[in-house]
Formats: sequence, C-alpha cells, structure tokens
Amino acid sequence: MTDHTIWAALAAGTDARGLSGLLFARAAAAPDAVAFEFGDEIWTRGRLAAEVEHMARALLAIGLQAGDRIVFHMRSSPELAIGYYACFATGIVAVPMKAELKTAELEALFRRLRPALYIGHPDLHGKVVGIDDEILAPKRRLAINSAAELRAWATRPATAGGLANSVDLDAPAVMLCTSGTTAEPKFVVQSQNTLAHAVAMLVATPLDSEMWMLAPSPMMHMSGLMAVVRSLSVAMPFVLMRRFDADQVLDAIARHRSTYMTGIAYMFSELVEAQKARQHDIGPSRIFVSTGDAVSIELQRRFREVFGVRLHSVWAATEAVGSLAPGPVDGPVSAPSPRAEYRLVDNHGEPVRPGQVGELLLRGPNVTPGYWIAPGTIDSARSNGWFHTGDLMRQDDKGNLWFISRRKELIIRGGSNISPVEVEQVLKSNPAVRDAAVVGVPDAVLGQRVCALVQLAAGYGQADLPDILDHATARLADYKVPEKLLIVVAIPRNTLGKVDRRAASAMVQG
Repeated sequence: MTDHTIWAALAAGTDARGLSGLLFARAAAAPDAVAFEFGDEIWTRGRLAAEVEHMARALLAIGLQAGDRIVFHMRSSPELAIGYYACFATGIVAVPMKAELKTAELEALFRRLRPALYIGHPDLHGKVVGIDDEILAPKRRLAINSAAELRAWATRPATAGGLANSVDLDAPAVMLCTSGTTAEPKFVVQSQNTLAHAVAMLVATPLDSEMWMLAPSPMMHMSGLMAVVRSLSVAMPFVLMRRFDADQVLDAIARHRSTYMTGIAYMFSELVEAQKARQHDIGPSRIFVSTGDAVSIELQRRFREVFGVRLHSVWAATEAVGSLAPGPVDGPVSAPSPRAEYRLVDNHGEPVRPGQVGELLLRGPNVTPGYWIAPGTIDSARSNGWFHTGDLMRQDDKGNLWFISRRKELIIRGGSNISPVEVEQVLKSNPAVRDAAVVGVPDAVLGQRVCALVQLAAGYGQADLPDILDHATARLADYKVPEKLLIVVAIPRNTLGKVDRRAASAMVQG
C-alpha cells in the first residue's frame, strides 16, 4: 500500500475504503447537505451514500468480487455516479463505454474485458443484444433508465451482510477507454490512490462548499469523472448534466452564482455565442478552466470580453490528471504542479533547453499505473520510470509550459514540423472564422500538405476565403499556410468535443 496521508489531506475521518469511505464519512457528518443537482432533482449526501451502499451490497450478493469488471454504458446521470462509487466500495472495476460505440466495436472490447456485468441505458442496451452469449451471459445485461430502476434491480438479490472495511486502493478502480484514433483502443487504468492524489494536486485551486461545480463533460471521460470525484471529495456541490448544452450551463451559473467549471475549448466558445445570443445574469464569482485541448488567445480574449473574467487554460490527460496547473498568462499554457515531476526531452530522450520544443514526460503518484491488458496484467506505460505523454511543449524562461502539438498529429511537410494547433489558432484569430481544424494529408512529393476546415462566423461566406488565407499568410511562415481551405457547417469533434482529426482528414480528402 502507498502512503494514505493523502486521505487525511482531503478530509478527516476517511478510512481504508478510499473514495467510497470518504463519501460515507461526508454523508455521516452532514446527511442533508447537497451532493449534486440533476435537472429538477436535489441529491443529498445521505441519499447518495445510501444508494451507493445498497448497490454495492447487491453486486456482492450476485457473486461479483474485487477485480471483476462492470461495463457502464450510459450517459452522465445519478445512476452512473452510484455505479462508480459502488465499485469503489467493493473493489470491482468500473469500465465506462462511450454511447457512440457500435455493436462490433463493443464486442471487440468485451472480448478483451470479459465483463461480469453490463449496465446500460435502454436506448444503448440494444447495441449489446447481438454480442456473443459466451462473452457475456444475457442475464448479466441490465437495461436501466434511472436511479430508481437501478435501486429496484438491486433490491432483488439478498442484500444482507456488510461491506468490507477496506479495499486495495492501488488496484484498478476505473478503466477508461482511449479514443483509438491510430490503433486498437487502450484501457487506461486509474486506482483509487491515483485519483485521490490527482484530487489532492488539484486542491491548490480554491474550492469549498460555498461554491458549485459544473459538470457538463461526459462522465465516461476522465474530465467528467474527475469533476464528480473532486466535488464529492472536497464536499463541493455540483450540477450534473446529462450532456453539454451552453444555455443550460449559463442558466446553472445564473442560478448558483458562485461556480467553478472545467471543460474544453469548444464548450467555452459555445458559451460565448450563447451569452451573446441571450444575456444571462451570471454574477461575478466564477472560475472557468479549459482542459485537455489547446485554447487560443483569441478565444480567451472573446471570453473575457463577454464574461468579464479570465478563461484559464491547463493541459490534462486521462493518464495524468493534476500534473499541470492553469498557466498565469493567456494562451495554451500550463504551469507545473508543485508536486509533479516532469521533463521535456528530444527524440533521443535528452533534456531540451528552455525555448526548445520537447516531449513532455511525467511521473508521480497521480500518474496511471498503466494500460490494462488482462486480469493481473498491466502494461506500465513507462520508460525508465517516466510516462511519455506524446505531447510536445516548450518551456519559457519563467517555467511555464506552452502546448505545441500532439506528436502523432504533427504535420511534417518537406521535412519541416508544423503544429496544427498553431495554424488553427491563427485561423481562429480572424473574425470570419468561428472554428477551424487543420490536418496533414499525404503527398508524394512533400510527405504531407497542410489543409484546413473552417466554420465561418455568421455573416461570412465563400467570398471571404481569400481574406482568411491572406490573414494566415501574414502571420505564418509560407510552409505552414494551408494549401486548401474547405468551408464546413461544423468541425467534426469526438464525444469530449476535441477535433476528430481522422474525420477532418476524410472530409478534406473527400
């Protein structure tokens, strides 16, 4: 076991049941305190803790054991939060699946996982009906539509007997499936200890029970999961949303005033447009942090102009939440967390000097144990103790880390490296461009050529493309300027809102 002083730092009275123990302790201390709001429902800590314990007992009663895998195939909801914490309480592993996955994709993942139970929303459950019964017995495929239906199911088996006083906090607790844009999807492992250390590292941002967390990101992704875990760990109520909707987010901010929200760049761009379309009285006390994707200076400027507060930016990854903190200046910039260990290295693994671009390497108690291969087998995902993020950054003379590009997305044209993020930011700095995606397409002579999709702002059209290109040419080296610009209705994005570069490339070449 690792040092559990982390729990004392989060809350007094936490026991060896980890995150579930922390929830139970919070509920015992203040059962009527608000845990979260979901639509018109208010969930208290006492109610949430009771539902978690009820489900945990039911899982054990039907024969599940620590280390077994449960697939949660549902959108953000109270029943998903209950499922996560029931797994924390029993040592069972929660494996959330994206709603967009098709039957063939799910079957391939199930073959690797061999789950002991599937729980999905009814509109998604049909995707698993055709999966081979030898992979998962039909009686272990549960369709539920609400927390009430989950409780009704959990009442069927005998629920006598208590929960264990401790679970292995270093064992896999959650496994999150990567996007798999370039290879077979991987299952990123997080233990209760890595999640707890991530929360502790994020606590540097002042949060308390007087504030409300907004959780519009999907809970099957790390950003949505961490919003929930972080809120419940620091006793901060949160607004749980089934899906992101800019007007609903602004209504929630207006309702609660003192709020904290994390999301990705496109979400904040949508908030800007929604606020301009319909003014919401959102008050002065708010913190907004864009994570996981690059934030352009232009978006930060527009956000401050519309909302009167700064849009913070911080790099984040499923494998290493908390290693970096929001940067002190505008742009795609982060600051190393005080407790994080990091390096920037070149292609040979040698440290680069300040101002030079290198790959970000991380290590620390918040970093994933690795990628799940099979029961008892985890690929550590480390080289000489360091996790290679695959992301390229540059450190300035003040120690800030500037995001350049993901290594696998870097465009190499005629031997020159081009960051698609840099080109996108220049395009989006033009008032005619609402959104943009830049990709490299294969070329027999140069290796790749730079191409871009642009979503135009209202009032602009095809005739404005030359001006957009001139704008880019004046700000970029000639080899970085897109050689093809294509107007689209919307930029293709994945479920988390990040640019889907595979789809963008297909659109450019289509």
